[in-house]
Amino acid sequence: MNTKKLRIVLFAFSISFLGCDNYLSELPDNRTTIDSPEKIAALITGAYPNGNYMFMASLMSDNAREKFFSGGNQLDQQVYNWEDSNLEDLDSPVFYWNSCYEAIAQANQALASIAAFETQFSLDNQKGEALLARAYAHFMLVNFWGKAYNPETANTDLGIPYVLTPETTLIKNYKRNSVQEVYDFIDQDLIEGLALVGNDYDEPKFHFTKNAGHAFATRFYLYKGDWDKVIEHANKVIANPLLEIRDDLSYRQLTFDEVIRTYPSATERTNLLLVSTFTLWSRTYAGSRFGINQDIQNELFTTGNPHQKGWAYRVFGTDLFFNIPKFEEFFKITNQSAGTGLPFVGIVLFDKDEVLLNRAEAYAMKQDYENAIDDLSNFLQLKTTNFNQATDVLTINNLARDYPPILGEFSPYYSLNALQTVFAKSISAFRRREYFHEGLRWFDIKRFHLAVNRTYNGSPVTLKKEDVRKQLQIPRSAQNFGLVPNPR
Repeated sequence: MNTKKLRIVLFAFSISFLGCDNYLSELPDNRTTIDSPEKIAALITGAYPNGNYMFMASLMSDNAREKFFSGGNQLDQQVYNWEDSNLEDLDSPVFYWNSCYEAIAQANQALASIAAFETQFSLDNQKGEALLARAYAHFMLVNFWGKAYNPETANTDLGIPYVLTPETTLIKNYKRNSVQEVYDFIDQDLIEGLALVGNDYDEPKFHFTKNAGHAFATRFYLYKGDWDKVIEHANKVIANPLLEIRDDLSYRQLTFDEVIRTYPSATERTNLLLVSTFTLWSRTYAGSRFGINQDIQNELFTTGNPHQKGWAYRVFGTDLFFNIPKFEEFFKITNQSAGTGLPFVGIVLFDKDEVLLNRAEAYAMKQDYENAIDDLSNFLQLKTTNFNQATDVLTINNLARDYPPILGEFSPYYSLNALQTVFAKSISAFRRREYFHEGLRWFDIKRFHLAVNRTYNGSPVTLKKEDVRKQLQIPRSAQNFGLVPNPR
């Protein structure tokens, strides 16, 4: 993929799509005027990041190990070794940073247009979606480039710029808001957006709906440590988990190709929000030098089931190509004669399985172990082979046997007793399996302050619990416009 050509295509796409005010203060003759609900709704379709974070989040986490001692491109090696990278390739941190701020610019232009026409049209649903999309992009940025939320230090911890208005100048300098300020802005956008957003879309699972917004809220408040709000929002999404979460047992009857089509499908009952991203992840997640090796296969997918039975997850391939199929690429030709184009992959941003696990964790943090066990029992029933409802009864002792508390291993900003640690450790492990290749493990590593130990070129490498490299470095291009870099 020619990066320069890709950037030109993306630039042209972003300008021609609906014409934000990022680059010009006056409308050229051929720019679209945003003057109807339909055009505003179309503008919001670009308010979701088209970059893919799963590659970088997966390779930085303990889900990636060295499978062989040579190969891997420069980006692979930089990300795996937690090195600062200024490459602008697909799947790079810089590409994802840019895609998030491009999405934010779209959301802000939509909100400005809504403000201009809200007396003429009913635009509550569009405003709600734009607010949620803006909150989501900032949330992902602060959790990659800022520290994990800690109320005792969030006022001084460096976050990211929270952009609230469209750009009307060619060059504008920004400052980094604190993590607390970013979280406060997200909270405001989330509350207002949820109050306004609806479900009336032709393809609702490609937009923030009420359910998708509440699912986002469970993740946001979980990372913030507001257990009551996690439970409140989760209860608005899930009524009967066994009929709503992903039935991984049924996936065992599908072929590899059927799984990659089903997992991110709009017809899959658990999926709440889907987006299309520019990415090579569908080509590299199985064959990369760094990924799931035999040790991870044994640790995660052979052992660790509290019912002492097999996991429903099927790992395909041999030891150098182990993978759980989740991604199907669509290639869009942009130059027919040259045969070049852009690879697209649909990914799941939110689903009901995550909501259920978030609620179980919140119950455990409130020491409501009965409800936590109930949620985990429902979750495991569809993830365990040969499950027997009469005899496979989940208990705290079962969890503690497989996920014993180790002093200092899990150390979020809030204190954990032994039982809470058992639940935090087991739920994090369940989340790690369910979202393997999808990157959510990285955020657990950050908020629980977990260390990562592995090898590179056969020698040990470690990311310490409080390692500053857990905060990605601000892109050099952004530093050039005044953003303070992260400590190194």
